[in-house]
Amino acid sequence: MCHACVIETVKSSMLSRRGFFRGGVAAAAAATVAAAPQPLFAQGLPARAEDLTHELHENFPTFFGDQQLFYDKKFSYEKDTFNLYELRINEHTGTHIDAPLHFSADGRSVAELPVEDLVAPLVVVDIRARAADDPDAQLTPDDLKAWTDANGALPEGAVVALNSGWDAHVGTEKFRNADAEGKMHFPGFHIEAIRQLLETSVKAIAVDTLSLDFGPSPDFAVHNTWLPAGRYGIEGVANLGSLPASGATIVVGAPKVRGGTGGPARVFAFV
Repeated sequence: MCHACVIETVKSSMLSRRGFFRGGVAAAAAATVAAAPQPLFAQGLPARAEDLTHELHENFPTFFGDQQLFYDKKFSYEKDTFNLYELRINEHTGTHIDAPLHFSADGRSVAELPVEDLVAPLVVVDIRARAADDPDAQLTPDDLKAWTDANGALPEGAVVALNSGWDAHVGTEKFRNADAEGKMHFPGFHIEAIRQLLETSVKAIAVDTLSLDFGPSPDFAVHNTWLPAGRYGIEGVANLGSLPASGATIVVGAPKVRGGTGGPARVFAFV
């Protein structure tokens, strides 16, 4: 083979290999892009996030009136170079979940709530004006109708929250609002509204008070109807007044405790 022919053969081979590597790099880049994680919010970032959780502490008001959170410091930074507390807590303390098991023999525990039920469109029904005049005010079917008249049908798989403005009283005796006989007075859901919501795909109900039932309820009718149906509740929610009636997305950080009937939760909303 002539010298010039050898040079041309080598050049041709090098160009061919260079093209192969260029193609390989391009293919690898395309595969990397395809494999890259998609944005959490496919439709763009929300404008803001709102914390719907009260800060939990030893003196947080409770349904039964007794302390339900206890700290026991096991290690200190001064002595051990780190801090660590052992906590003893009642499941239903602060901003917390009521799982179906709370009011049923064999309902789902808080750990068994499907994760897809913990992220949902949030419906905020405002009864603050009525609750200001009547602490025993309840969210009724009329309130649900007023909401749908103004905002359209309830979103599929929504969480429906009662905004009574009661979270403003959390640092005072009015949060429990017990009378001389020990009977509490604060807003909650009306049983007829619950029966109506059970005919929809609503996943959960939420209140800014100590109970899904209104304070003087004699029979926990709402708990005994809603929870055994496999739905869950959120009690002691904060800051609902900072949210629109519709359009927010709630995220419920339910504790994953085996066999738990509920538990404190970090709850927030994207708007």
